[in-house]
Amino acid sequence: MDWLEITVDSLRGSVSLVAAAYALSSIGLNLQFGSAGLLNFGHVASMLVGAYGMAIVVDLGGPLLLGVLVGVAAAALLGWLWGITTLRLRADYLTVVTLSFGEILRFLIRSNWANPFTKSVYGIQRFADEFYDWNPIPDGDYGFEIASNPIRFSERQLWVMSVCWGLAILATLLFRSLMRSPWGRTVKAVREDEDAARSLGKNVYLYKQQALIIGSVIGALGGILLGIETQNVYPDFYIPLVTINAFAIVILGGAGSVWGPMAASIIYWFLFEWLDGVINSAMTEGYFGLLFEPADSGRIRTVLLGIGLVCLMVFRPQGLFGRRREVILGGT
Repeated sequence: MDWLEITVDSLRGSVSLVAAAYALSSIGLNLQFGSAGLLNFGHVASMLVGAYGMAIVVDLGGPLLLGVLVGVAAAALLGWLWGITTLRLRADYLTVVTLSFGEILRFLIRSNWANPFTKSVYGIQRFADEFYDWNPIPDGDYGFEIASNPIRFSERQLWVMSVCWGLAILATLLFRSLMRSPWGRTVKAVREDEDAARSLGKNVYLYKQQALIIGSVIGALGGILLGIETQNVYPDFYIPLVTINAFAIVILGGAGSVWGPMAASIIYWFLFEWLDGVINSAMTEGYFGLLFEPADSGRIRTVLLGIGLVCLMVFRPQGLFGRRREVILGGT
Protein backbone atom coordinates (compact mmCIF):
# COMPACT_ATOMS: atom_id res chain seq x y z
CA MET A 1 0.00 0.00 0.00
CA ASP A 2 1.47 3.32 -1.10
CA TRP A 3 0.61 5.59 1.82
CA LEU A 4 2.28 8.64 0.30
CA GLU A 5 0.37 8.36 -2.97
CA ILE A 6 -2.92 7.95 -1.08
CA THR A 7 -2.14 11.01 1.07
CA VAL A 8 -1.18 13.15 -1.93
CA ASP A 9 -4.37 12.14 -3.77
CA SER A 10 -6.32 13.06 -0.64
CA LEU A 11 -4.64 16.47 -0.48
CA ARG A 12 -5.68 17.07 -4.08
CA GLY A 13 -9.26 16.17 -3.19
CA SER A 14 -9.29 18.39 -0.11
CA VAL A 15 -8.81 21.56 -2.19
CA SER A 16 -10.86 20.45 -5.19
CA LEU A 17 -13.96 22.15 -6.52
CA VAL A 18 -16.17 19.68 -4.64
CA ALA A 19 -14.59 20.69 -1.32
CA ALA A 20 -14.94 24.37 -2.23
CA ALA A 21 -18.59 24.00 -3.26
CA TYR A 22 -19.44 22.13 -0.07
CA ALA A 23 -17.62 24.79 1.95
CA LEU A 24 -19.77 27.46 0.30
CA SER A 25 -22.96 25.48 0.82
CA SER A 26 -22.03 24.73 4.44
CA ILE A 27 -21.55 28.43 5.16
CA GLY A 28 -25.19 28.96 4.22
CA LEU A 29 -26.26 26.04 6.41
CA ASN A 30 -24.09 27.35 9.24
CA LEU A 31 -25.98 30.64 9.11
CA GLN A 32 -29.30 28.82 9.37
CA PHE A 33 -28.34 26.08 11.83
CA GLY A 34 -25.32 27.37 13.71
CA SER A 35 -26.47 30.97 14.19
CA ALA A 36 -30.27 30.91 13.92
CA GLY A 37 -30.87 27.39 15.25
CA LEU A 38 -32.93 26.32 12.24
CA LEU A 39 -32.72 22.60 11.44
CA ASN A 40 -32.94 22.73 7.66
CA PHE A 41 -32.75 19.14 6.43
CA GLY A 42 -33.64 20.19 2.90
CA HIS A 43 -30.61 22.40 2.31
CA VAL A 44 -29.79 20.43 -0.82
CA ALA A 45 -32.96 21.91 -2.35
CA SER A 46 -31.25 25.32 -2.34
CA MET A 47 -28.40 23.83 -4.38
CA LEU A 48 -30.91 22.15 -6.68
CA VAL A 49 -32.98 25.24 -7.52
CA GLY A 50 -29.83 27.34 -7.91
CA ALA A 51 -28.21 24.91 -10.35
CA TYR A 52 -31.38 24.20 -12.31
CA GLY A 53 -32.40 27.86 -12.40
CA MET A 54 -29.08 28.69 -14.05
CA ALA A 55 -29.04 25.67 -16.38
CA ILE A 56 -32.61 26.12 -17.64
CA VAL A 57 -32.09 29.80 -18.50
CA VAL A 58 -28.89 29.04 -20.43
CA ASP A 59 -30.48 26.01 -22.13
CA LEU A 60 -33.30 28.27 -23.33
CA GLY A 61 -30.75 30.65 -24.88
CA GLY A 62 -30.22 33.17 -22.08
CA PRO A 63 -26.84 34.45 -20.87
CA LEU A 64 -25.04 32.71 -18.02
CA LEU A 65 -25.15 35.71 -15.68
CA LEU A 66 -28.92 35.91 -16.07
CA GLY A 67 -29.09 32.21 -15.27
CA VAL A 68 -27.07 32.72 -12.09
CA LEU A 69 -29.38 35.55 -11.02
CA VAL A 70 -32.44 33.39 -11.70
CA GLY A 71 -30.93 30.52 -9.69
CA VAL A 72 -30.15 32.81 -6.75
CA ALA A 73 -33.64 34.34 -6.90
CA ALA A 74 -35.20 30.86 -6.97
CA ALA A 75 -33.23 29.92 -3.85
CA ALA A 76 -34.37 33.10 -2.08
CA LEU A 77 -37.97 32.26 -3.01
CA LEU A 78 -37.48 28.74 -1.66
CA GLY A 79 -36.20 30.10 1.66
CA TRP A 80 -39.22 32.40 1.84
CA LEU A 81 -41.60 29.49 1.15
CA TRP A 82 -39.97 27.42 3.89
CA GLY A 83 -40.44 30.30 6.28
CA ILE A 84 -44.09 31.09 5.60
CA THR A 85 -45.07 27.41 5.88
CA THR A 86 -43.24 26.51 9.10
CA LEU A 87 -41.78 29.33 11.17
CA ARG A 88 -45.00 30.16 12.99
CA LEU A 89 -45.27 26.54 14.11
CA ARG A 90 -43.06 24.37 16.31
CA ALA A 91 -39.42 24.10 15.27
CA ASP A 92 -39.65 20.43 14.30
CA TYR A 93 -42.07 21.33 11.50
CA LEU A 94 -39.18 23.04 9.71
CA THR A 95 -37.19 19.79 9.72
CA VAL A 96 -40.07 17.81 8.21
CA VAL A 97 -41.10 20.43 5.65
CA THR A 98 -37.61 21.23 4.37
CA LEU A 99 -36.76 17.54 3.95
CA SER A 100 -40.05 17.01 2.13
CA PHE A 101 -39.53 20.07 -0.07
CA GLY A 102 -36.18 18.74 -1.22
CA GLU A 103 -37.57 15.36 -2.23
CA ILE A 104 -40.71 16.85 -3.81
CA LEU A 105 -38.62 19.17 -5.95
CA ARG A 106 -36.27 16.37 -6.97
CA PHE A 107 -39.10 14.07 -8.08
CA LEU A 108 -40.87 16.96 -9.78
CA ILE A 109 -37.76 17.82 -11.80
CA ARG A 110 -37.19 14.22 -12.86
CA SER A 111 -40.83 13.74 -13.88
CA ASN A 112 -41.98 13.56 -17.50
CA TRP A 113 -44.16 16.63 -16.90
CA ALA A 114 -41.05 18.77 -16.39
CA ASN A 115 -39.07 17.13 -19.21
CA PRO A 116 -39.31 20.07 -21.68
CA PHE A 117 -37.40 22.26 -19.22
CA THR A 118 -35.37 19.92 -17.00
CA LYS A 119 -34.68 17.01 -19.42
CA SER A 120 -36.08 14.69 -16.74
CA VAL A 121 -33.66 12.05 -15.36
CA TYR A 122 -31.00 12.87 -17.97
CA GLY A 123 -30.48 16.44 -16.77
CA ILE A 124 -29.08 19.41 -18.66
CA GLN A 125 -25.55 19.41 -20.09
CA ARG A 126 -23.13 21.83 -21.73
CA PHE A 127 -24.46 25.11 -20.37
CA ALA A 128 -21.34 26.70 -18.87
CA ASP A 129 -19.12 27.31 -21.92
CA GLU A 130 -19.52 31.05 -21.41
CA PHE A 131 -17.99 30.76 -17.94
CA TYR A 132 -14.91 29.02 -19.30
CA ASP A 133 -14.60 31.59 -22.07
CA TRP A 134 -13.92 34.14 -19.30
CA ASN A 135 -10.96 32.08 -18.04
CA PRO A 136 -7.89 34.35 -17.81
CA ILE A 137 -5.51 31.50 -16.89
CA PRO A 138 -3.22 30.35 -19.74
CA ASP A 139 -3.50 26.76 -20.97
CA GLY A 140 -1.47 24.19 -19.07
CA ASP A 141 -1.23 22.24 -15.84
CA TYR A 142 -0.49 24.01 -12.58
CA GLY A 143 0.69 22.61 -9.26
CA PHE A 144 3.65 20.85 -7.71
CA GLU A 145 4.94 17.42 -6.78
CA ILE A 146 5.51 15.68 -3.46
CA ALA A 147 8.08 12.89 -3.82
CA SER A 148 7.18 12.39 -7.51
CA ASN A 149 3.44 12.41 -6.71
CA PRO A 150 1.85 15.35 -8.55
CA ILE A 151 -0.82 17.69 -7.23
CA ARG A 152 -1.82 19.38 -10.47
CA PHE A 153 -4.88 21.00 -11.97
CA SER A 154 -5.67 22.09 -15.50
CA GLU A 155 -6.33 25.76 -16.28
CA ARG A 156 -10.03 24.88 -16.47
CA GLN A 157 -10.06 23.26 -13.02
CA LEU A 158 -7.96 26.02 -11.51
CA TRP A 159 -10.28 28.71 -12.85
CA VAL A 160 -13.47 27.27 -11.39
CA MET A 161 -11.69 26.36 -8.13
CA SER A 162 -10.38 29.91 -7.78
CA VAL A 163 -13.85 31.36 -8.29
CA CYS A 164 -15.45 28.92 -5.86
CA TRP A 165 -12.87 29.32 -3.07
CA GLY A 166 -12.96 33.08 -3.63
CA LEU A 167 -16.75 33.09 -3.18
CA ALA A 168 -16.37 30.90 -0.09
CA ILE A 169 -13.99 33.44 1.44
CA LEU A 170 -16.36 36.29 0.57
CA ALA A 171 -19.30 34.37 2.05
CA THR A 172 -17.29 33.75 5.22
CA LEU A 173 -16.46 37.44 5.53
CA LEU A 174 -20.14 38.26 4.99
CA PHE A 175 -21.07 35.75 7.68
CA ARG A 176 -18.58 37.30 10.09
CA SER A 177 -19.88 40.81 9.37
CA LEU A 178 -23.49 39.71 9.85
CA MET A 179 -22.74 37.99 13.15
CA ARG A 180 -20.95 41.06 14.49
CA SER A 181 -23.79 43.36 13.47
CA PRO A 182 -26.94 44.09 15.50
CA TRP A 183 -28.79 41.73 13.14
CA GLY A 184 -26.45 38.86 13.98
CA ARG A 185 -26.67 39.47 17.71
CA THR A 186 -30.45 39.47 17.47
CA VAL A 187 -30.44 36.21 15.49
CA LYS A 188 -28.33 34.58 18.21
CA ALA A 189 -30.67 35.93 20.86
CA VAL A 190 -33.61 34.40 18.98
CA ARG A 191 -31.76 31.09 18.81
CA GLU A 192 -31.06 31.05 22.53
CA ASP A 193 -34.43 32.25 23.83
CA GLU A 194 -37.23 33.21 21.46
CA ASP A 195 -39.53 34.36 24.25
CA ALA A 196 -36.93 36.71 25.68
CA ALA A 197 -36.23 38.20 22.24
CA ARG A 198 -39.94 38.58 21.58
CA SER A 199 -40.45 40.30 24.94
CA LEU A 200 -37.88 42.92 23.87
CA GLY A 201 -39.96 43.74 20.80
CA LYS A 202 -38.01 41.71 18.24
CA ASN A 203 -39.88 40.17 15.33
CA VAL A 204 -38.68 36.59 15.79
CA TYR A 205 -40.44 35.32 12.67
CA LEU A 206 -38.84 37.99 10.47
CA TYR A 207 -35.29 37.27 11.69
CA LYS A 208 -35.70 33.54 11.13
CA GLN A 209 -37.15 34.20 7.69
CA GLN A 210 -34.18 36.37 6.77
CA ALA A 211 -31.71 33.72 7.99
CA LEU A 212 -33.43 31.08 5.87
CA ILE A 213 -33.33 33.26 2.76
CA ILE A 214 -29.69 34.34 3.13
CA GLY A 215 -28.55 30.79 3.90
CA SER A 216 -30.47 29.44 0.91
CA VAL A 217 -28.88 31.97 -1.43
CA ILE A 218 -25.37 31.05 -0.26
CA GLY A 219 -26.19 27.36 -0.60
CA ALA A 220 -27.46 27.96 -4.13
CA LEU A 221 -24.10 29.41 -5.14
CA GLY A 222 -22.46 26.13 -4.13
CA GLY A 223 -24.92 24.20 -6.31
CA ILE A 224 -24.40 26.59 -9.22
CA LEU A 225 -20.62 26.17 -9.15
CA LEU A 226 -20.86 22.38 -8.89
CA GLY A 227 -23.05 22.44 -11.99
CA ILE A 228 -20.62 24.72 -13.82
CA GLU A 229 -17.67 22.45 -13.02
CA THR A 230 -19.35 19.29 -14.28
CA GLN A 231 -21.33 21.02 -17.07
CA ASN A 232 -24.17 18.77 -15.97
CA VAL A 233 -27.12 19.01 -13.58
CA TYR A 234 -29.31 15.96 -13.02
CA PRO A 235 -31.92 15.34 -10.30
CA ASP A 236 -30.50 12.22 -8.67
CA PHE A 237 -27.41 14.09 -7.48
CA TYR A 238 -29.53 16.24 -5.15
CA ILE A 239 -30.42 13.58 -2.59
CA PRO A 240 -30.64 14.03 1.21
CA LEU A 241 -27.09 12.66 1.56
CA VAL A 242 -25.80 15.99 0.22
CA THR A 243 -27.47 17.78 3.14
CA ILE A 244 -26.05 15.20 5.56
CA ASN A 245 -22.55 15.87 4.25
CA ALA A 246 -23.08 19.61 4.70
CA PHE A 247 -24.31 19.06 8.27
CA ALA A 248 -21.27 16.86 8.96
CA ILE A 249 -19.00 19.68 7.79
CA VAL A 250 -20.80 22.26 9.93
CA ILE A 251 -20.63 20.01 13.01
CA LEU A 252 -16.98 19.14 12.36
CA GLY A 253 -16.01 22.79 12.06
CA GLY A 254 -18.22 23.93 14.90
CA ALA A 255 -21.79 25.20 14.59
CA GLY A 256 -21.76 28.99 14.55
CA SER A 257 -18.00 29.33 14.04
CA VAL A 258 -16.82 31.78 11.38
CA TRP A 259 -14.07 29.92 9.56
CA GLY A 260 -15.22 26.45 10.66
CA PRO A 261 -17.10 25.46 7.46
CA MET A 262 -14.19 26.28 5.17
CA ALA A 263 -11.57 24.54 7.30
CA ALA A 264 -13.85 21.60 8.05
CA SER A 265 -14.67 21.08 4.37
CA ILE A 266 -10.96 20.71 3.60
CA ILE A 267 -10.50 18.28 6.50
CA TYR A 268 -13.68 16.33 5.74
CA TRP A 269 -12.88 15.76 2.08
CA PHE A 270 -9.28 14.89 2.90
CA LEU A 271 -10.52 12.18 5.28
CA PHE A 272 -13.14 11.10 2.74
CA GLU A 273 -10.56 10.62 -0.02
CA TRP A 274 -7.93 9.16 2.33
CA LEU A 275 -10.27 6.52 3.75
CA ASP A 276 -11.45 5.69 0.25
CA GLY A 277 -7.87 5.22 -0.93
CA VAL A 278 -6.85 3.13 2.09
CA ILE A 279 -9.92 0.88 1.95
CA ASN A 280 -9.65 0.28 -1.80
CA SER A 281 -5.93 -0.46 -1.55
CA ALA A 282 -6.53 -2.83 1.36
CA MET A 283 -9.17 -4.69 -0.63
CA THR A 284 -6.96 -4.87 -3.72
CA GLU A 285 -4.14 -6.39 -1.65
CA GLY A 286 -6.47 -8.86 0.02
CA TYR A 287 -6.30 -7.54 3.58
CA PHE A 288 -9.99 -8.28 4.17
CA GLY A 289 -9.98 -11.68 2.51
CA LEU A 290 -13.52 -12.77 1.70
CA LEU A 291 -15.05 -10.61 4.44
CA PHE A 292 -15.81 -7.65 2.14
CA GLU A 293 -16.24 -7.10 -1.58
CA PRO A 294 -15.00 -4.04 -3.52
CA ALA A 295 -18.59 -2.75 -3.70
CA ASP A 296 -18.56 -2.47 0.11
CA SER A 297 -15.79 0.15 0.20
CA GLY A 298 -18.20 3.10 0.15
CA ARG A 299 -20.23 1.64 3.02
CA ILE A 300 -17.13 1.02 5.12
CA ARG A 301 -15.93 4.58 4.53
CA THR A 302 -19.31 5.99 5.52
CA VAL A 303 -19.39 3.90 8.69
CA LEU A 304 -15.90 5.04 9.71
CA LEU A 305 -16.73 8.69 9.05
CA GLY A 306 -19.92 8.28 11.07
CA ILE A 307 -18.03 6.75 14.00
CA GLY A 308 -15.59 9.66 13.87
CA LEU A 309 -18.43 12.21 14.01
CA VAL A 310 -20.03 10.37 16.94
CA CYS A 311 -16.73 10.51 18.83
CA LEU A 312 -16.43 14.20 18.00
CA MET A 313 -19.92 14.90 19.39
CA VAL A 314 -19.08 12.99 22.56
CA PHE A 315 -15.66 14.47 23.30
CA ARG A 316 -15.86 17.87 21.58
CA PRO A 317 -19.47 18.80 20.79
CA GLN A 318 -18.49 22.33 19.81
CA GLY A 319 -16.48 20.98 16.86
CA LEU A 320 -12.86 21.61 15.98
CA PHE A 321 -13.09 25.39 15.73
CA GLY A 322 -16.26 26.25 17.62
CA ARG A 323 -16.91 27.44 21.13
CA ARG A 324 -18.93 25.42 23.60
CA ARG A 325 -21.38 28.24 24.23
CA GLU A 326 -22.25 28.24 20.52
CA VAL A 327 -23.51 24.66 20.68
CA ILE A 328 -27.25 24.80 20.12
CA LEU A 329 -28.41 21.21 20.22
CA GLY A 330 -30.73 20.98 23.17
CA GLY A 331 -30.26 24.65 23.96
CA THR A 332 -27.28 26.75 24.98
